[in-house]
Amino acid sequence: MKILRPQSHRGVAIIFVLIAITVLSIMAGLFAFSMKVETRLAGNSDKDEQLLWVGRAGVERARWILALEGQVPFTDKNQIWAGGPGEGPETNSALAGISLDNFPVGEGTVSLKMTELESKLNVNGADTPLIQQVLTTMGVSASDMSVVADSIQDWVDRDDSTRPAGAESDYYQGLSPPYYSKNAPMDDISELLLVKGVTLPMFRGGSDTNRMGAAFQHHHLGFGNAPGETPDYPFGLKDVFTPFSTGKLNVNTADENTLTCIPGLDTTSVQNILKFRSGEGGTDGSMAVQNLGQLQSVVGAQAMAQINRYCTVRGSTYEVHATATIGDYSREYIAILFRNGPNVQVVSFHWN
Repeated sequence: MKILRPQSHRGVAIIFVLIAITVLSIMAGLFAFSMKVETRLAGNSDKDEQLLWVGRAGVERARWILALEGQVPFTDKNQIWAGGPGEGPETNSALAGISLDNFPVGEGTVSLKMTELESKLNVNGADTPLIQQVLTTMGVSASDMSVVADSIQDWVDRDDSTRPAGAESDYYQGLSPPYYSKNAPMDDISELLLVKGVTLPMFRGGSDTNRMGAAFQHHHLGFGNAPGETPDYPFGLKDVFTPFSTGKLNVNTADENTLTCIPGLDTTSVQNILKFRSGEGGTDGSMAVQNLGQLQSVVGAQAMAQINRYCTVRGSTYEVHATATIGDYSREYIAILFRNGPNVQVVSFHWN
């Protein structure tokens, strides 16, 4: 007699086998995906390291350029650091024909953009007349000038004494959220937004259309705006101030708005300086003021005294933007460089 075994156990076993195969397939797929992600992350990490060194190489290239250009006793935007063709001896030096764009480094390239910070006023060393002249030129309300000027100086000084219209930590602790007065030099110009009296329009300035106009196009000469009227400043505090510089303003690289912010310089004096440095006033057709004494012929005695106090013809501090590229990967690095003769020091370095 033939005995038949029940078939139900075979069916259950097959179901378990199919489930096991499905689970193992899913796990294998997840493992493969995880490995792919890990490989990509490892590749990205490797690219990050390569981009870092390409960016550092760009900063070193900037140091080399600035060191060689340090042999010229003045600085202007015709020089190679600014993308110009070079000034005088530079055209026959190692810098001749050099480009700031797409310089090959290893497997990548780096492009440089340099800004001379002596083209702006140093906010950490600004005195009351200078800050008030900036605010007057912007057209800030007269009632706000003392508050902003005193508060900026209270923010950067090292004591807790409050100027008549300024503010220290006791004021800022009453805000929501509360914070302390820094009582130290600013590291970033955006710190101005933390200072009593400084508004966002005051920091940023008016519209791009306004800021592209002439320096005096929208100036209210300190009379401010009508009640309820939205402030429309021709430029912002961030456009004329920097936390890094020697404290002197380079008359060769400062723009018209910033030159106008020097106390004692009127419209005529500023225009004469701009004409002189463009070659219209120079005896040798130069596009730079080679020493401040050359300006005596184009500005008055009072203006010349202020120029000697606040200005220079040479840059020492530079903000370098190095854009490193490897294949489809790109990253921007920012460095602050300080030049003292032929020596150029890296003050800070970070990626953007």
